[in-house]
Amino acid sequence: MNGKITLPGSKSITNRLILLASLSKNRTVIRNFLSSDDTNYMVDALKKLGVEIQRKENKLIVDGVNQTYPVKSCDLFLGNAGTAFRPLTAVLSMMSGEYNLSGIKRMHERPIKDLVETLKKIGASIEYTDQSGFPPLKIMPLNKAISHNVSIKGNVSSQFLSSMLMAIPLLRKPFSIEVEGDLISKPYVDITLKLLEKFGVHYQNHNWKQFTLQNLYAYENPTEINVEGDASSASYFFGAAAIAGKVEVIGLNKNSIQGDIKFLDVIESMGAIVTYKTNSIIVEKAKKLKGSNIDCKMIPDAAMTLATMALFCDGVTRLDNIASWKVKETDRIKAMHDELRKLGADIKADNNSISITPPKKINNNIEIDTYDDHRMAMCFSLVTLKNNKIILNDPDCVNKTYPNFFKDFEKITQ
Repeated sequence: MNGKITLPGSKSITNRLILLASLSKNRTVIRNFLSSDDTNYMVDALKKLGVEIQRKENKLIVDGVNQTYPVKSCDLFLGNAGTAFRPLTAVLSMMSGEYNLSGIKRMHERPIKDLVETLKKIGASIEYTDQSGFPPLKIMPLNKAISHNVSIKGNVSSQFLSSMLMAIPLLRKPFSIEVEGDLISKPYVDITLKLLEKFGVHYQNHNWKQFTLQNLYAYENPTEINVEGDASSASYFFGAAAIAGKVEVIGLNKNSIQGDIKFLDVIESMGAIVTYKTNSIIVEKAKKLKGSNIDCKMIPDAAMTLATMALFCDGVTRLDNIASWKVKETDRIKAMHDELRKLGADIKADNNSISITPPKKINNNIEIDTYDDHRMAMCFSLVTLKNNKIILNDPDCVNKTYPNFFKDFEKITQ
């Protein structure tokens, strides 16, 4: 196996940039944006809210509305796009409009109570229209009584804090957000903070326990901005190379703002050879991949790739601090447990970890369920390396973040 891959843009960065550009005063040109189901939901929602957005080749042109969406009443369907649903919930709650937000069945099973209840403390008026604590939601105009200091739980989803950080500048007042407990997925919050700075919003980060905003000149957009290649998507190609060959991934370097770039440190410690270049990264296979205990707090999405890599490791692989997997597109801990067992692995799992003992020989021609979860489909593609075969159910679920994944994967495995 040998090849080169040019990565699509990062989903996390793309959706944040589109939202921030929409709130700005002027036009922003976003280059190398990701075109996928999740980003399409964000674009379509903002168009419905009155934002002018044009697509031209690899560019997305967003005309900002200067902090107020023209459309004051509409229904928005956001599929299972957490990076669209959570931030829009926060932003729209700061507006003087009435909005109904809904998604697919799984989105209505993903908790949002901690975000909604925090927004209510500020003066937001939000109702659960079905089950308390979960979407769908009805958002009404912001009340006048506003607190300037709130707290939010940090142990469920970092998207809640990111959503608050992006929406708070709409209040145009100094503000403080305290984090209750340990904050998970800090790298994703760091992406939010770095992108906010590009739009003139500067928070003081007090050791991840409190974030304070003093400057009130928000959403001063850059004229043009480029989206990095998606580090989470890169993990599948890095993992494949570590198992079976050599791959150069173009569109990323060591200075990426994405936390999943640290996936490379992990696979290097497992035996892979990693070389960093100016605009690409090369990974070569290990003589022997070593299983180990891995703290996944900083790489929650890329950690899923380690779960399937574990099938090819010498010894047991244990992944810790993966509680956030349970509230993603599916319960990923259970899904990984069930599908890896089909392949012959011995699996032990709890609410925050999974241990994988590889089989002496991987079971062949096994049907793997993907649970409408793009990362399950992409992770289990690695099983096909070294002449193994699987039947992957619902492979089109990769359209959520990487519509061309299988074409690109085929390029390096031919």
